[in-house]
Amino acid sequence: METVTLSSKFQLVLPRGARERLRLRPGMRITVLDKGGVIFLVPERPLRAYRGIARGTDPKGLREKKDRH
Repeated sequence: METVTLSSKFQLVLPRGARERLRLRPGMRITVLDKGGVIFLVPERPLRAYRGIARGTDPKGLREKKDRH
């Protein structure tokens, strides 16, 4: 776990290790989520980055919302 300090201008510098692991680049947009006093920083990815994410899933056994009890 890495620690950062909030500057007087309310800016953070993300540690190099985190930037490299997440493949962050200058100009990327990051969504800030606040849940229960915890801040989540979620990098926005292009839709093509999610291509194939559901590969191998079997649609059998899935039900429509109206059919669920």
